[in-house]
Amino acid sequence: MEQHLEQELELRKRKLLLIKVVHTMVWVFYNVVIFYLLYAVLANWIDKWVWICLGLIVMEGLVLLVFKKMCPITVVARRYSDSTRDNFDIFLPNWLARYNKEIYTTIVFISVLILVYRLVLE
Repeated sequence: MEQHLEQELELRKRKLLLIKVVHTMVWVFYNVVIFYLLYAVLANWIDKWVWICLGLIVMEGLVLLVFKKMCPITVVARRYSDSTRDNFDIFLPNWLARYNKEIYTTIVFISVLILVYRLVLE
């Protein structure tokens, strides 16, 4: 019986590790999207990729709204951990995992303001 519990615990750890890897890869992808958007509007290089980036960001925002401001990957990871740390499901420093939404929402907001300025006032 004890061996079975150890195997179950090991399986949970492996599943959580896989979730952390996938979640981190998704986070890196969205960093590329957000920082491309910021770069493009700062450089006044408004191309189809800017609109694709905005579409991806809006899609991510809708997903977060549906899941009550929680990433669905976090919801899945919660099945395999009872940790109270903000970074239990992703390979980020705890402070960044805690303030991730605020930081990146601010960057996106600034990028959209610059985009509107470029489109309307220039």
